[in-house]
This record gives sequence, structure tokens and C-alpha cells, in this order.
Amino acid sequence: MTQLHDARVTNIPKKDDPAGGGAVNLGTLPEWNLGDLYSGPTGDDLKADFAAADKRATAFEAYRGKVADLDGAAFGAAIAEYEAISEIMGKIGSFAQLYQSGDVSNPERGRFYQDVVEKLTVLGGKSLFFTLEINRLDDESLAQKMKQPAAAHYAPWVRDLRVMREHELSDDLEKLFLDKSTTGRTAWVRLFDETLANMRCKVGDEELTLTATLNRLSDPNGDKRKVAAKAIGAALGGEASLFTLITNVLAKDKGVEDEWRKFPRPVSSRNLANLVEDEVVDALVSAAKGAFKDTAHRYYALKAKWLGKDKLEYWDRNAPLPTAEHRDIPWSEAHSTVRGAYAGFSPKLAAIVDDFFAKNWIDAPARPGKSSGAFSHSTVPSVHPYILLNYLGSPRDVQTLAHELGHGVHQVLAAPQGTLMSGTPLTLAETASVFGEMLTFQALLAQEKNPVQRRALLAGKVEDMLNTVVRQIAFHDFERQVHDARKNGELSQEEICDIWISVQKESLGPVFHFDDEYKYYWSYISHFLHVPFYVYAYAFGDCLVNALYNVYATKAVPDFEAKYLDMLSAGGKLRHKELLAPFGLDATDPGFWRRGMKTIEGFIDELEKVG
Repeated sequence: MTQLHDARVTNIPKKDDPAGGGAVNLGTLPEWNLGDLYSGPTGDDLKADFAAADKRATAFEAYRGKVADLDGAAFGAAIAEYEAISEIMGKIGSFAQLYQSGDVSNPERGRFYQDVVEKLTVLGGKSLFFTLEINRLDDESLAQKMKQPAAAHYAPWVRDLRVMREHELSDDLEKLFLDKSTTGRTAWVRLFDETLANMRCKVGDEELTLTATLNRLSDPNGDKRKVAAKAIGAALGGEASLFTLITNVLAKDKGVEDEWRKFPRPVSSRNLANLVEDEVVDALVSAAKGAFKDTAHRYYALKAKWLGKDKLEYWDRNAPLPTAEHRDIPWSEAHSTVRGAYAGFSPKLAAIVDDFFAKNWIDAPARPGKSSGAFSHSTVPSVHPYILLNYLGSPRDVQTLAHELGHGVHQVLAAPQGTLMSGTPLTLAETASVFGEMLTFQALLAQEKNPVQRRALLAGKVEDMLNTVVRQIAFHDFERQVHDARKNGELSQEEICDIWISVQKESLGPVFHFDDEYKYYWSYISHFLHVPFYVYAYAFGDCLVNALYNVYATKAVPDFEAKYLDMLSAGGKLRHKELLAPFGLDATDPGFWRRGMKTIEGFIDELEKVG
């Protein structure tokens, strides 16, 4: 099996290399060093941790059936041991996922990942009883245990654990769901990931990865965008039957579990996991959809005018403005731009950002076989996060770097809360990332004196916000309709495609024309399968940050930086109401989301003034 290499940097492929997707002169791009987790997939350190986890998980089974009888001190000690076991297992799982994502097309890495998942599932089954028994404690008995300092330390974790009480099943059924996941959802998601990673798009005389081809949709040349768009549609269409099957299977799988757990709607389990009320999410979705005409429809009509068109083709959505300067942005410039934006807000955040660059916590090249998109993996508190990018030098890639670094600094700041309480609900997990994007945008805007380039920057920011809010809410609506329709039977390829086109027309507006192949574009959105109903978290985060940044920019709250760092450092200890209270914000207020949409409308107002 291939061993992990030491930390190093590598040059991006040149223009005539199809793996590079046409990017040139980007300089040296960092590759991450996973050695801070383990030396490699066959390393003695990994074997030792597996053995330690197995020994401790087996010993932990002595608590089975006895949680109710533990006094407060013993209860706290049991949670601490559960956390320690979770930390080891989380470290192993993080390494396996990161190692595989570096080359999803490699069958050896795929087998290693699957083996790890199966072993961790067995280990997890040994301690599954513990959380179930905690949730079966009556409130009075639990309150007595929580009076002891050792247990009280974990009060936020216990609080959030018990939100699932009404939806948990017997020990045997819970273990069955866990054991079957390796041959169910996990296996289907792996098939999807490997299919995308192995996919090649025929772009003229080139064979490009999906990531490289998607990058071409931002090319200044309309003909190149069209060729790339058609190639993506053809490649996705060629796998449409498989993607349709995967979608149907996983939607049914979720439906079966939701029925057993008595969740009223497909989105309800995600909302509960996010510790946010259904009504709050409904208000967000309603506000965003109610603003489609005043945001997306209005902006894209402007863009059609700038491009000299009556209608926009779907491949024009991310086209740069014709009067803007177009160039590839070297990695060194992206680094200095984003780092400078963070430093201008907070020296403490800038110091954390420096670690990501200096210590090889980022994997940037867009290699063939590499997982598409971008993410920041929190790993475990005893290590540090890792960031995956597919950097090809576009302005959006710079914003993606800022976005993922926001996740990264958030995860670093929250790490002292420990394995059980450092995690943040998805609704607030996007706060630091979107705030980092806003800092970077405002820094760039302040530096730009050329009015044409300023318009291009502003338009780019509006498009990013529309992609984050309007597009993600449209994704959410698509997902909702697919899961609702799946309750009535298996969906045909045509039915799923029709839902996709319908929500795209509603969200993007009448100025767009969609060729037939665009109907397959739903099939590469990995969030639908990896984390069902995740996507609204982006819109939640963007609208929340619009309000939060307004508080910062207007100096409406003293000591904003300190309060902001405290919010990120809290991890999962506090709910959204408590975290936003110091800033005078309340996500349960229906007007809160409308104000977030007004920020986008304000930027479009400014663009309309400059013509």
C-alpha cells in the first residue's frame, strides 16, 4: 500500500496538461502532511491506536446497564472515558477520510478507507449503549448526577444529546442501524464519490476532471464556457442511471429511518441535529424565496445587459464581466490577500491562519482523482484541522481559501472544549467561514480604485452571495421535493430532472435559458448524499453574517473582536440564541432573515447605479 509522503510543495500542471484544467503560473501549491495524524495507513502508530481503542471500548462495556446507578462523580468519569475513546476513534477516522480524499480513484486507498470504517463501526457499537442509557434517565435522576463537578463539565453535551430522546430506538435496533450503515449509506456514498472522481469530461481535444471542467465555466471566453458546460452535461448524463439509483436508494434509506424515528419531515432530523427549530428554518427559506425576484432575478437581468444579451445561457451564470481584468491569481498572492484580510480584523486569527500555511495543513493542487470541491476537516482537538482545496487560480478560488480558513480558525479556537463539545451545529459552522469571505472581499474592495474593477469585485461578491443563499435554498427546495416525492415510490430519472429544472427556473429567473443537458446537473451535488439537508446551512450562515458584519462595520457593539472570538471559542457549548445575544441579534425574529436578504439587495442597488 502507498505510504504517505512527507510535507512538500508541488507545481501545478502546465496549461497543456489536462489535469490542470488550463491554469498556469500559479507558483508552488502546498500539499498537506498527514503525519500529524499517523505516519501512514500501515504505520505502527495507527495499529497501536486501533488496539488501544479496542481495549478501552471493550472495558467500557462494563458500564452497560449500570448508568442509572452511577453517582455523579462516577457518571462524570464515565463520560470522560467515553470522550477519550471517541477522540481516538475520531483521529483514526479523520486520517482515513483525508487519506482517501487525496486520491479517491485509488482502489488501495478505497479499500483502506472501507476497512477503517467497518472496524470503527464495530468499536462504536461497543459504546452505543452509553448515550442511549443517558437518554433513558429521568430528569430528576439526571439532575442529581449533574450536580457533581465532574459531570457538570459535560452539561452542554448532555443537554444536546437529549434532544434526540424521543427519536431513539431500542439498543438492538440502534446497533442494527449502525452495523448496516457500512453496507448501506456509507457504501452508496463511496460509490458516488469514486464515480465522480473517475469521471472525465471530453472538452474539445482534452479529457478533464469534473473539477477542472467546472472551473472553465468561469472562463472569459463564452465559447469555452459552452464547450465545458456541454461536456459536463454529457459526462453526467452518461452516469445518470447510476446517480438516479443512488439518489433513490439513499432517499428511501432516509425515509425508512425517519419513519422508525418518527420525524415529521425529512428535514426535521437535520434541524434537530443543528439545534435549530423547524420554524426558524422555515422562516429562512420563506425569506430567501420571497426575495428571489429582488435579488437573483434582478441581478442576472443586469448581467445579461452587461454581456450584451437578451437571454443568459446557463453557462453564463458565473461568467466574468467583459470589462474586468482576467488573470490567474498565483498562490502567493492568494495567500497574502487572505492573510492580510484576517490580520486587518484580528491579529489572533491571522496567527492561526499562518499555521495553516507554514505547517502544511492545506492541500491545494487540483490533482486527477482527488476529491472535488473544498472542505476543512476538524479532525480531533488533540491534532488540528486540515483544508482541502482544488486551487486553479480564479477569484472564486481565493474566496474559497478565505472561506475554508474561516472554518479552520473556528475549529482551532473551539478545540479546547474537547471532543464532545468542540463541534458546532451546521447552522453556526458556516458563520466564521462566510465572515472570512466578507473580510477578504471588503479588503479587496478597499484596495481597488479602478471603477471598472470595483464593479467587477462588487458583482463577484453579489454572485457569491447569490450562490450561497439563493442557489443553496434552491438546492434545499430540490432536496425537499425529491424526498417528499420518493415517499410515493421510486423516482424516474426524468422526474428528478424535472424537479431540478423547475427549482432552477424559479430561483434564477426568466432571463436564463437552459439547454437539455443542464437537467443532469443535480447529480454532482455531493451534499445531497453526504449530509442530507446540509445546504440551507450556507444560507443560514450568509444571512447571519450579513447581520453580524453590519454590527461590526457600524461599530454598534463595543469590543466586537473579543466577542466574536468568544463566540467561535464556545464551540458547541452554547445555542444560537446565546451566541448571538452579545451582538443584539436574534435568529428567531422573522425579520432577521429579511434583513440578511436586504444586504444583497443593497449591493445590487449600488450596481444598478453604476450601470
